[in-house]
This record gives sequence, structure tokens and C-alpha cells, in this order.
Amino acid sequence: MKKYVAIWGGMFFIVASVSLYLMMEAVSTGSRSPDMLQSHEVDTKIHRIQAQIQHNQDTIREIKNLVGQLSKDGDKNTLEKLQKVLSDVDLDVKAADLQKTKDTAKSWLQGLMGEKSSNKETVYQKPRGEVTVSGPVCSLADAPNVDSDVKTLKLMELLPFDDPYGGVWKQGWPITYPANKWGGEKKLHVFVVPHSHNDPGWVKTFDDYYQAQVRQLLDNMINKLEEDPRRKFIETEMSFFSTWWHDITQDKRKRVKRLVDNGQLEITTGGWVMTDEANAHYSAIVDQLIEGNQWAHNVLGVEPKSGWAIDPFGHSPTMAYLLKRAGLQNMLIQRVHYAVKKKLAKDKQLEFMWRQHWDRDGSTDMMCHMMPFYSYDVPHTCGPDPKICCQFDFARMPPSRYNCPWKVAPSAITNHNVAERAKTLVDQYRKKAELYRSDVVLIPLGDDFRYDKADECERQFNNYQRLFDHMNSSPELAVTAQFGTLSDYFNKIYELSEVEQGSKPDDYPILAGDFFTYSDREDHYWSGYYTSRPYYKNLDKLMEYHVRAAEVVFTLALSYSRQAGVTTFPQEKLMQRLVGARRNLGLYQHHDGITGTAKDFVVADYGERMLKGVMDCKSIIVESASLLMLENKNDYKYPKEPLFSMDEDRKTHDSLPERTVLDVTEVTSSVLFYNSLAQEREQVEAVFVTSPFVEVQTPDGVTVEAQVDPVWESPTVMIEKKFKVSFLVRAPALGIARYTLRKVQPEAIKSTSFANVVVMNVVITDHKETFPFTLKMEKPADFTLENSNLAAHISGKTGFLKSVTTKSDDKKHEAEVTFLKYGTRGSKEKSGAYLFLPDGPGKPLDGVIPVMRVMRGPIVSEVAVYTRNVQHTLRVYNSPGIDGMAVDVSNLVDIRKEMNFELAMSIATDVQNTDREFYTDLNGFQMLKHKTYDKHKLPLQANVYPMPAMAYIEDDMTRFSVLSAQSLGVACHYKGEVVVMLDRRLNQDDNRGLGQGVRDNKVTPNRFQLLFEKRKTPKPKDKMIGYPSLQAHVTYLQLTHPLFVAPENMDALTHRYLPTFSPLTEPLPCEVHLLNLRTLQNKDDDISLRYKPREEAGLLLHSLGHDCGFSNKGLLCHSNGGKVVLGKLFQQMTLNKVTETTLTLIKEKEEIDKAASIELKPMEIYSYKLSVH
Repeated sequence: MKKYVAIWGGMFFIVASVSLYLMMEAVSTGSRSPDMLQSHEVDTKIHRIQAQIQHNQDTIREIKNLVGQLSKDGDKNTLEKLQKVLSDVDLDVKAADLQKTKDTAKSWLQGLMGEKSSNKETVYQKPRGEVTVSGPVCSLADAPNVDSDVKTLKLMELLPFDDPYGGVWKQGWPITYPANKWGGEKKLHVFVVPHSHNDPGWVKTFDDYYQAQVRQLLDNMINKLEEDPRRKFIETEMSFFSTWWHDITQDKRKRVKRLVDNGQLEITTGGWVMTDEANAHYSAIVDQLIEGNQWAHNVLGVEPKSGWAIDPFGHSPTMAYLLKRAGLQNMLIQRVHYAVKKKLAKDKQLEFMWRQHWDRDGSTDMMCHMMPFYSYDVPHTCGPDPKICCQFDFARMPPSRYNCPWKVAPSAITNHNVAERAKTLVDQYRKKAELYRSDVVLIPLGDDFRYDKADECERQFNNYQRLFDHMNSSPELAVTAQFGTLSDYFNKIYELSEVEQGSKPDDYPILAGDFFTYSDREDHYWSGYYTSRPYYKNLDKLMEYHVRAAEVVFTLALSYSRQAGVTTFPQEKLMQRLVGARRNLGLYQHHDGITGTAKDFVVADYGERMLKGVMDCKSIIVESASLLMLENKNDYKYPKEPLFSMDEDRKTHDSLPERTVLDVTEVTSSVLFYNSLAQEREQVEAVFVTSPFVEVQTPDGVTVEAQVDPVWESPTVMIEKKFKVSFLVRAPALGIARYTLRKVQPEAIKSTSFANVVVMNVVITDHKETFPFTLKMEKPADFTLENSNLAAHISGKTGFLKSVTTKSDDKKHEAEVTFLKYGTRGSKEKSGAYLFLPDGPGKPLDGVIPVMRVMRGPIVSEVAVYTRNVQHTLRVYNSPGIDGMAVDVSNLVDIRKEMNFELAMSIATDVQNTDREFYTDLNGFQMLKHKTYDKHKLPLQANVYPMPAMAYIEDDMTRFSVLSAQSLGVACHYKGEVVVMLDRRLNQDDNRGLGQGVRDNKVTPNRFQLLFEKRKTPKPKDKMIGYPSLQAHVTYLQLTHPLFVAPENMDALTHRYLPTFSPLTEPLPCEVHLLNLRTLQNKDDDISLRYKPREEAGLLLHSLGHDCGFSNKGLLCHSNGGKVVLGKLFQQMTLNKVTETTLTLIKEKEEIDKAASIELKPMEIYSYKLSVH
């Protein structure tokens, strides 16, 4: 009995001592002066004292009860309960004060109970309840296929892909036409369109191209157009045109505007670049389209009407949709599989209305012209015979830097040969016209970087005008021929069809689908560029995130600074950085940029531009967030030491980032978490710190559970004084949450845990101190990482995922991860930057026994595998948020020592996807179905498709999705399998003009989320389009738009900060993505206004189309069918006027009632111009 009384007395003494100390410590203000103490911190400390008193009274009461019970039966179970009570007692004390007492107590209890682990059992976070969805969006997935005359998926099934020889048109057939088809009043209308295809980077950098060729060709064109009003020209890339505009005089600018106004010079598409359509994400496509269209409108007063895309390597219906919503009426495409072109040409379906798969009323229909032949150069544009057409490229007249490969050079048009030459050329025109339904034929006249020499301009314009004059004066030819712009051509079709511009001519077909994967000849499929230079594809995605995040927070900070009368906010300096970042991002969307198909030094130039853009955006975010978080906005000063640090730093464009390390002390340090999404979110985040002994508090001052992990310099060696602390963060929509961290003494840790580390297949010889972590060696064996939603089962042999159990239905899904390698085939033609020509199916990567390191903790558990060419990491987050619903996979790929080597990650599941059907995204905007065909129909490389965002396979019960943080190639070679291409290193050129292989590989990061979802109902049958679940949408958005972490700069002056910044009245519904909130720029050519932000912002909202046949868990947002009240969206940002516009914020449609509830249709993007204050 005395023994138990002693226990009770000892316990009481410990608790009383701790209570007294904590009450004294709770009112301590640390080393900061009292006048700097936050008011909310005082309230927090008072509440903590009150709570601690009550807590310790309860603890003493519980100890008394346990000791009483112990005195009766003395069982070990009661002793264990007593141990737990003591371990839960708040021991947040200084080592010098209570070290001896604590050590004595611990050894005393261990003597009673025996040795026992002090690690607490992990408590799994329960997922949030399901978000129910309803409304029109739920009819999308089950709706019948779009009503169209041509469906490209069906076309793929029908075509034999046999490639017979077609004569002079090798990939076609000998074209004939009735001799009397044209004559009398019925004439063939010929529009010859001079153009120059100017790549903003390919075998030269942007600047080199501009200085060497583009500047001269634009100068030449202005001079030559002015000489004859019948001459025309089209210009597409605003990146080059704007650069030239800044270089020319005011007088020349006036001359250019006159040519634009009288229709001689047309701006086609008007994007910053001619964007890639496979790898580029729709948000970046829209950004570069806005940047280019805004420039053209503000400077030239132009609203582009026709799109011109002659060089992207395959074409996406997303582009047709975006151009349509931007107010364009027509578009032209070129690079489509030669067999598809032949079939459409046979059926006279090369011109069609391109309709989106979800469109039931034709509102997305876009007039599209597909060029019929091999290339966009002159030999392949006048007609089917390149030998003849080359004779009418007068830039090749000797002497010339160009020649005709068919050995017949052009000759000047004279009175002696004009009749014969005209007749020969008209024959080609007629044969080409026979492939279309109208009596109008389009003849592009140009090639890469043409018209940069004055004599070329003279030769082309003069000789063609002589031909036109003869044709137009010869009734027997039944031709009207002229120079024209692209819109001239389309307008003539509408005129003859007697329909409004942009409307469907009566006999024109409707087409739905995409044009991937492109092949220009034989089995040469351009599926390699989906993965070429993946390091820069990853950097591109990072830049997209930073530009958008900077746009949003800058627009908010600008409004708040104006309202508060803050004159020191550097709006023009930040606007200049923002405009530069927009343009650097836009430049990389070029079809030789993000594709990875430029020379090494050009890729490096793109990388340096992107790095500058990323770092500039980080500075914009930090400055804007600092202003928004100040209690008194007038405390903001610039220039000065930044109040907060950037989240990371990059030394060079091709180096991996280094995370900012917060030097934690006993003085509380703030860390900002900026959420650029318009929905509240809660997820696990990490901060890097100098000490493992830290305490983390929420904006409300509540201490949260945290986990500290070591940071590794090798599989078994920890970096000193660098640790990763992970905890659950909750951030408001478009807002900022301020968490605080402080260093505490080791024995004062109460809510922070340390990872347990196990290594396999390695012997630790250097036994360095690992405290406070445990580091053990174990024999390889299968193991599991889990949370409340799923269990990831890992192979002890490979360290890779074997299967996933979803706990909601207790179903185990096979999901075996392996890495595959591909070589290149041994024939003359080999894989290169563009082409994927493998030597057969992928072979498993072998050669080394993997080193595995497993870290477990209450917040996150992970396994890192070090094997040949890959450092592979799988993480499972113990989170109630959406990050707790998926398996997180990342790879660090290094193939720099390989030769003709391509690496892929395969995930083999037990999903029974019929006919190897799989769905891939187009530009992150829509999902289209593909089928994998056997090699007797299509080779392996033809079954690879672009994956800018995600891919999935499914059966009637389960959908398996791979969500990707970067654009890569993807395939489904076998049933149940998803293969993601990771990197490629190729020794040789593939003869597509680049002139080099791909050998500038970097150590390349990539990241994915793997998601198994149970279907509520069987999947719709025979659908050509799919939709992600709402949960997949939000998971992808959080993957690609992470919280921006900004640690406090301890060298800066201390200020009073808000606990949170929450600008929205209420978050947007789950299904509405705020695509951008973009401050509009003033006229770019007005030096005084160029970077002075307008009091207008563009708001872009995307109503996400999703499949309602799945549960949606882990979401903080709500669903309301896509309804938004714009006038009530922001709390303090005053909207004087809201106007709906075209996509690029140029043409105003109607003013919006700010109080009205607007229902956004699924899949649609809406643009609004906000007049803000």
C-alpha cells in the first residue's frame, strides 16, 4: 500500500510542478519587445493557461483513480494506462528546470513496467464526408456520342494504314477532274497567301532568329506591300512582331497600321506563338493567346478572325474550342496522319466544322481547313505534284540558297512562257480544288523564314502577279487568281455558300475528335516529342503554376493597396516582372519549345527565360502576400529587406531547387501558406528547419501534430542541421494562412513526432548519431504503408508498389510498378527528338539490387528506392484532405550515362479495360478514348499518346487514374496497364530538321498521384469521351497548384501580421476552377503607361465537366451545379462593373448584373472583365 501512495504522491508532485512552470512560461513574451506582441497572441496565452489548469486538474483526478485501482489489483494494464497519462502530461519545460525530475519519473515507471517503446500509435485521420453533386453536369458522362459526320476514333478503326504508292502524290492517288467543271460564269477562285513560318526558337534562339532574319523579312514585307495594294501577307507570332514593333520608328508604325486597316496585312491567330497542341496545357495556351491578342488589340486595334497552325505536330480539338471562344471564325491545320488526310480527301471532308464531343447544339462548331499534302512548303501547297509546284517557288530561281530536289528549277515568268506556265499551274490548282467542296482554293506561298531577302520578295510577288494577270484575262482558264489573306479565302467560301461568316455551309461535314498521333510517312510516328527533354516539361509546369499564382495575388494586393492608399507598393516594377513572366511562359508553348525539339543551346535559352520568370513570380508572390498579411497596410515599405523568404532557390535553369531552410529559435517564426485555388483546402505540407525540436501552431494559436523527418544526402546518411517538418495545413480560398514555428527543448516536445527509419539491402558502416530518429537495418520483406483511406502494399524485393487496398470497400487492387527500357531499332531510321522508333516492347529494367529506405510517422510515411537510373519515392499522407485519398509517387530520373535509351514506368493493375481502351487528356481540358491496336495494324509507337495532365483505365467496377504533374507520353500496351514515358536519350538525329540527337539530359524530377475509384454504376458503353471524377479534378489541381510556402525572413523588421487573409465572401464551388485573375496591361508601346496596371482585371472561370458516378471524398468545397454570383465573390475588392467578354478579354458581350446568380455550363470557360478598385 505504501508503494502506491508513493506513486500517487510522486505523480502529484510532477503534475503540480509542471503546471506551475507552464503558467509561468505561458505569459512569457520571448525575446521580442512587449510592444511587438500580437494582440491575438495574448488572448491565446490566456486561453492556454486556463486550458492547462483544467487539463492538469483532470490529470490529477485520473491519476488518483488509477492509483486507487492499482492498489486493489496491481495489474499491468493499469500500469500501462498510468504510463499513458504521464506521457500525455504537458512537459513543455526547460531542460535545466525539469530534466532531473523527468528522467527520474521515466526510469521509475520503466522499473515498474519494464522496457517499452515510447512511440505513440498513429491515429489515422478520418476522411471527410462525401460531396454530393447534381445538375446538368451529371448528364455528361451518360449522354450519347456527339452528332457528327466524322468521328476520328471510328476513323482509326476503319483505316487499314496500308500506305500504297499514289504516284506523284505518293501518299494519295492520281487526281483527275472533269474538263468542263469550271467554265463560263462558274470559276475557280484562287487565293495565294504569302507567309513566312517563323519559329521563336528552334535551331537558333529567339533573339538570333530575330536579328538574323525576322526583322529583315518584316521590314521587306512592309516595303513590298506598299508598292502594290494587290499584295497581301499574313503574320502569326506576336512574340516576334511585338519585338520588331518596339524597334521601328513612329512613322513606320503608322505605315504598318495602314496596311492592317486596308486588309493587306492580316494577323492570324494572334497568339504569342504558334503553340504546340500535344504537351501544352490549356491554361498556358490561353495565357499566350491572351498575351498576343491583347497586344494586337491594344497596339494595332486588331481582333484576329482566323487561326493558322501549319507546324504543330498533331492537332487538338481543344485548340478549336479556345479559338472559337476567343472570337475567331476559322482555322487552318496541317500536320495530320497521312492516311487520315487521304481518307478525308477521298470523301471531300478536308474542310469541316470541328465540334466538341460534349456539344449538343453546335455552339462550339469551328470552320477548319486541313491542308491535304505532305508539308506547308511551296512544293506541297500548289497541288499534288511537288515537282511542278517547286517550279513556282520563285525564291528557288538560280542563283539561290534554295533549290528544287526534283532537278527542275523555276524560271522567271515572261511574255513568252506565261501562257504555258499559267496553264500548268492552273491544272495543279484544279486538282487540289477537287479535294474540297467549294470552288475556292487556298494556295499558301511560303516556308520557314521566307521573304528575309528583298530579291526573294520581288521574285515571288512580280512573277505571281504576271501569272494572275494572264489567268484573269484568259476566259478559257475559268479562274480568278489573286494574292489574299487567310480570312479572304474563308470569306469567299461563306459568300459563295450564302451563309454568315463563321457559319456552316450547307454541305460541309461535322467532325469530332483529335488528330494524334501524327505520322508524316511510313511508320514514322511523332510520339517521341511527348517526352523529349522532360526536365524542361517539368519546369514549364512549375512556371505555369507560378505565373498564375502571381497573377492572382498581385491583382488582390493591387486592389488592397489602392484602397488603403499605400503609395510604396511597387505596382509598376512588379507588373513589369509579371509581363515578362507571361511572355517567357508563352514563348515556351511554341511547338519547338515545350516539345523538346530544339537545339541544345536553344533549350538552354528557354530554360534561362523560364528560370527568370519563376524567380520573378516568386518575388511578386512574396511582396504581394507580405502586403496582404500586414495588419496595417501602411507599414509596407519598398525597397527594403523582404518580410518573407521565397520557398526555394534555383542556382541555374538546369539545377534542382534548394528549399529554403527556416532557422528556428525559441522566438516564434511565421510561415505563410498561400493557396492560389478558389476553394479552401487542407493538406499535409512541409517546412524545412534547422532543428528537429519544433512546435507548430495554427493561425488560431493551437498547437498541431507535426512530424519531423531527416533530410538525406545519401540512402543512409542524414544531412546535419536540416530537417523536414510536416503537418496539416488549412488555407482559405485564394487566401493565406500564417502558421508559426518555434524551437523547443527536446524534453518539451508534446505534439511533434520523429520518423522511424528502416533501411534494407544496405549495411550501415558509419554509425553517426541519428538522434532523435531511430535508424534500423532490416532484411527485405513485403510491407505496407497506410492511412484511413488506403493501404499501399510494397514489395520487399523491389521496393515498388504491388497493390493498393481501398478501405471504403476493403478491395485489394493489383498495382505493380516496374520500370521499362526501350532501345531504338537497328534500321537506317532511328528514334530522335521527334520520332519514337523502338526496337520492340519495353524490357524490365534490371542490373542492381535496390537500396530501400522506409520512414514511418503519424503524418506521412514513405519508401525511397535507389535503383538503376531512378530514385523512386512513394508516399502515403495521413490526411483528411484529398491528399489522403491517393498514392503519391515521385521519381528522380538519371539516364545521362545511357545510349539510345528510353525509360518508362509501368503500372500493371487488374482493371479489365476492354480492347485495351484507355483515356488520355487533351491539354488538361478534356479526356478522349483511345484503343491500343495490334502491330499488324499499328506499330507500338503509334499507340503512344500525349498526357499533359492525366490518363485512366476502367471497367464496370473500378477506375484507375494516373494524375501527372508534368506532360509526358502514355500508353496502354496490355490490358490493365498504364505505361508512362519518363525520359529518352538518343544519339542521332531523326531527319526532321533538328540536326542532332537528344543528349542534354538532366537529373529530372517527376511526380504522380495514383487514384483508385469505385464506380457507383457501370461505366457508359461505347463512349468516345470521358470525364474525370470531381475528386480527380481537385486532386490534379492541388497537385499542380501547391500551396506556396513563404518562411519569415528573420533579418527583416518585425510587424503585426494577420492570422489569415481570406478575400472571398465564400469559396467557389468544387466544379468551378478559377483559371485566372489577371490584371490587364496598358498599351505596350506607350512608355509612360506600359507597366502601369489598368484598373481592370480579367476573371476566367472554367466549369469542370466531371463524371458523377463516383464518390467524392476529402473535399472541403461544396457543389451547387456551377452557380456563381460575381458581385458577391470578393469581400473587399470593389467591382464597379462586370462585363462578359470573349476568351481573350477583347470583345465585350454584355454587362453582367452583379447580384445575379450565373449558372456556368459544364466544360465551358467564361471570361469577364472586372472594373476594380
